[in-house]
Amino acid sequence: MNNSLFKDLIVIDLSTVLAGPSVGMFFAELGARVIKIEHPLNPDVTRSWKLPDEDASSPVSAYFSSINYKKEYRKLNLTDEGDRNILNDLLTDADILLSNFKRSDYSRFGLDQLDQKYPSLIHGRISGYGTESDRVAYDLILQAESGFMSMNGTTESGPVKMPVALIDVLAAHHLKEGILCKLIERNQTNRGGLVSVSLLDAAISSLVNQASNYLMTGTVPKRIGSLHPNIAPYGEIFKTSDERLVTFAIGSDQHFTKLCQVLGIEDLVTEERFKNNQNRVIHREELGSIIEKAVARFELDTLLGELHQLNVPAGEIKSLDRVFADEQARALVRTEEIDHVSTKRVSGIAFK
Repeated sequence: MNNSLFKDLIVIDLSTVLAGPSVGMFFAELGARVIKIEHPLNPDVTRSWKLPDEDASSPVSAYFSSINYKKEYRKLNLTDEGDRNILNDLLTDADILLSNFKRSDYSRFGLDQLDQKYPSLIHGRISGYGTESDRVAYDLILQAESGFMSMNGTTESGPVKMPVALIDVLAAHHLKEGILCKLIERNQTNRGGLVSVSLLDAAISSLVNQASNYLMTGTVPKRIGSLHPNIAPYGEIFKTSDERLVTFAIGSDQHFTKLCQVLGIEDLVTEERFKNNQNRVIHREELGSIIEKAVARFELDTLLGELHQLNVPAGEIKSLDRVFADEQARALVRTEEIDHVSTKRVSGIAFK
């Protein structure tokens, strides 16, 4: 992908935390000029979200660095008339504005009549619960209220949040899509306008098959850990003879047959309990116990080698140090100095 695709675009990034800034980074990576504006005394709060072993005096954190890359930085107090005038001058030439203020702040900052002042400006706006709500929204609360946490975890663990700000990530992707659609429309009409995404809508939109399972059958998903409600074996975790962890995603009868052949348990294929996917879901605990004993006879590399050769979906459960030992993962790492601090992050662009 051409990393100067958007070299003629100017993006003003007033957003903070993760969703909005990651949209700004997306355009920056593709060549846009992205100007991130922060309050002089109260900058993006994620600058202070530091791990215990990070430098407390550093002006940036690893968290902040993850979604702020290739940006220019300006300090403006939008409650000050002079600083608002500077922002207005920037918006005159801008193509895209990103924001995630509370609803009441838009009029306070003079950003409530953008269509009239800047008819070609595209305003990408993130909210928690919609543009008419001033309710404060954090990813954890959205994971809780959109159903994700109720499904994630096990009976023993109780509800568990995802270890990344999943709803922010999803909302950012929705906003990117909306802005790209708006850019196409603007090429035809010369007019911009508002593209609004709420965290709640993005979360509910992303429930996909779990939503349909409920909407079509009335079945409320239970916490089943990494297991898949519709497929087995899928998500069970097994230990090999060399004490490494592996999991399988057996989505078809053909995959199941090949898995059983490799594991030396071919008789299972013709058993009534396991002859099709629906039966395997019903009898997944019995099936898991049998596979557990079979897997324990293999070293991981040997097992994965045989399965990959047969195109059976299987993989080791890796920690991040193992992930970034891989050349393909390292190829996505981007480095940059921000405020004289050396920073690293993974690219926000995974397509080529």
